[in-house]
Formats: sequence, structure tokens, C-alpha cells
Amino acid sequence: MKQPDGSHIPGNMAAILGKDIRMDSKKSNVKKTRITAKELGRQKFMLIWSAIFVIYGFVFYYLPLGGWIMAFQNYKNKTGFLHSQWVGLDKFKFLFSDATFLRVIRNTFCMGTMNLVFTTVMAIFFAIVLNEVRHSGPKKVIQTVSYLPHFLSWIIVTGILNDALSSTGIVNELLKKFGLIKDTIPFFSIPALFWPIVTFAHLWKETGWNTIIYLSAITSIDPNLYEAASIDGAGRWQKIKHITLPSLKPTIIVLLIMNMGNLLNAGFEVQYLLGNGLVKSVSDTIDIYVLTWGISQNDYSLGTAAGIFKSVVSIVIILIANAIAKKTTDERLF
Repeated sequence: MKQPDGSHIPGNMAAILGKDIRMDSKKSNVKKTRITAKELGRQKFMLIWSAIFVIYGFVFYYLPLGGWIMAFQNYKNKTGFLHSQWVGLDKFKFLFSDATFLRVIRNTFCMGTMNLVFTTVMAIFFAIVLNEVRHSGPKKVIQTVSYLPHFLSWIIVTGILNDALSSTGIVNELLKKFGLIKDTIPFFSIPALFWPIVTFAHLWKETGWNTIIYLSAITSIDPNLYEAASIDGAGRWQKIKHITLPSLKPTIIVLLIMNMGNLLNAGFEVQYLLGNGLVKSVSDTIDIYVLTWGISQNDYSLGTAAGIFKSVVSIVIILIANAIAKKTTDERLF
């Protein structure tokens, strides 16, 4: 059996991979549960907990959306919502005529894209590598060590980065020792290095945690596929290429669609803590812009308008990504 790229799949493995799973077309005669007072009483604890979560979601996720009205007003704390002057779309017009806001959109989108691409690729790669470790002892140790950075706050992570990349840090010392540089590199003073540093910080902190879902997907793969591949003489690379990666495809697509909405959530803490005046042109994000104008300058209307823009664009990106996945593959989020 040949793949579209011309490569061959061993016989038994091809037979299993190409086997049609026939579903029974007859309608099942499942008796539907009628909603009665007795049934409601039996499910009362589940209904109570469901109501609690519905109320929680409404109070903390939907009720605050009423604050979006500030984006269309010249909001002042003294006058409140009811008596603030209506300005329509003036705040949005100001945003898109502001060179600083356009720059922070670029920074946010670029850092978000780099974080998404590299963290996804590294999580998949690390999950496959862990799956190939045969000894359970070392495997558990590696998993535990890789998960730990996720539970560290960004304050600690940025502190470690500051120490490691400072002029007297371990990175500069090692580069000098191996003769790669003569003078120390001021990592946090070079704008071209800021985005790679932020991406590395996300990789180190989140790769192990993001691997959990992919490891779970790998463990659900039918072991018979690997046994058939071994009988046909397939090596580890062939098993990964023809079994593991195709089986991970649905999980990868769904997670990518979900994470596409985070392209404009490039972060706030790491950029705010690592940024300085020398790299401000590449370090500021939309969240920092909202902090600067919405809170520091007391222009809550402008900060709210920037937040609305971020939310709407994220929803549009998810819808576009889902539509593309729906047309090109069989997998989609909804």
C-alpha cells in the first residue's frame, strides 16, 4: 500500500489501517427517560450543582460584558454609566489611528504566533519521545521534572531568565568559556532578541504541561497497530510516521483551533517584567497598552475599546480556523 508521498506501508499494518469499520445502520431502541417529578428528585443534587455553575458563569463571564458600554462613552468615574457622554465609535477610530496601538498589535500577534507554533511542535515532539522511553522509572522522572515549571509563577521564571542572561549570568559565562564571544551580550537591550527570549520562556514553562494531552491521545492508540507493524519489520520511525502521527491528527487539529484564539493573548507578565525602555518597541502588547491607557491614564473607555477589539478578533480567528479545518479535513471544533 502506498502513501500519497509514494512511501510504502507494510502489509499487515496497511490491512489494519485500511480496514473499514462498518456501523450498524439500524436505529437503536433506547428507551427515552421521561422528565417527571420523581426523576427530578432523583437528580436533584446534579441539578443543584449544575445551577451553581450556571450562576457562576453568568456572574463572572457574562454580567461583566455590560461594562463594554464604556467603549462607546467618554466614561468618567464621577458620572458613571448613565451620565457619561456618548461618543460612538470615536475611541475605536483613535485606536486605529494611533501608531502605538498598531505597533502593539504587531508585537502581540507575532509573539502569539511564535508561542503557538513552537509550543505545539515541542509538545508533540516531547510526547512522542516520552512514549518511546521503555523504562517506566526514568520516564516518570522526566515527566515530573518537565511538569514542574508550569506551577512556577512568571515572577520566578523571569527572575531565573534575568539571572541566566545577565552580563554575569551563566549563558554569557559559558559563551566566553567556549570562545564563542569576547564581550558579554546584553540580551535584554537588543530588540531582535526579545521575541525569541519570550518564546523560550513559554517553551520552558509550558512544554511539559502541554504534553499531557498528546500523551493521553497516544495511549489510546490500538496496540495491535504497533504489533502488526513490528511483525512487518517496521522500525520506530516508521511506527511514528504511519501510526502515531496520523492517530494524533484529530487531537492536534482541535487543539490548534482552540489555541488560535490565543494569538492575541501573547501574555502580559513576561513582557511587562522583562521589558524595558530599550526594547519597548517590541515588548509592549495589547494588555500592556490597556494597562497604560485604561488604568494609568484613567481612560477606561479607550482600554475597554482595545479589549473589545482583542476579543472580537480572537473569535473571528477561531471561526476562520474552524472553517478551514472543516473544508480541508474531517476534524473541526464545531
